[in-house]
Amino acid sequence: MKPYRHPRLNCEPCGINGTLTNPISPDGHPELGKIYDVPARQGRAVRVSKGQSIRIVNTHGTQVCDTWAFSADNHHEFMSWEHGRPALNRITPRTGDILASNRRRPIMTMIEDSSIGVHDTLMAACDLYRYETLGHHGYHDNCADNLRLALSAIGVSTPEVPQPLNLWMNIPVRQDLSVEWLAPVCKAGDHVTLRAEMDCIVVMSACPQDILPINGDALNPVEVHFSVHD
Repeated sequence: MKPYRHPRLNCEPCGINGTLTNPISPDGHPELGKIYDVPARQGRAVRVSKGQSIRIVNTHGTQVCDTWAFSADNHHEFMSWEHGRPALNRITPRTGDILASNRRRPIMTMIEDSSIGVHDTLMAACDLYRYETLGHHGYHDNCADNLRLALSAIGVSTPEVPQPLNLWMNIPVRQDLSVEWLAPVCKAGDHVTLRAEMDCIVVMSACPQDILPINGDALNPVEVHFSVHD
């Protein structure tokens, strides 16, 4: 691990972990049907062609997976929840929902969700600055860096860190509009399947949060798995 830093550009990571050196392939193309892992505290990027689907599995039932999708043709177009929430008229997607890009075009569709559907679209990806506000000193693995590193590992740069789809993240909104940070309510093996509506690069981060109970009351981040299918 190189010493952590505060870069001027939002596309640059604050530190490095194994995400950078362990892509699924040099350019992110998957072997269809193969099950890949996203190790605890790391991220992976994968190319998903239009019409293909990606199945993301909460292997242990306790792990949040920050998930992004970028247009393969224009990395400045990406799945956007500032645009997606008004398109759906709610804050959490359901099976059958079309997920919008920042150009208000369909980029993915949620075609399957075996969990009870508790996900989050409100919270930014954790980053070094978040862990500093939580009292951590020094570098801490984080989802924002996992996005940057996973894309860099396949030769791609992100123009920014968009709001992710935080699969299985349990952030209930109370009646007074305050929020809680709670453990996932899904079970081991629950999965979400997303169909690409354009050629995409999908990035997943097995969230490294180990201070708040986002990844279970044991505060123990673990791996998730994914596969791509025609």
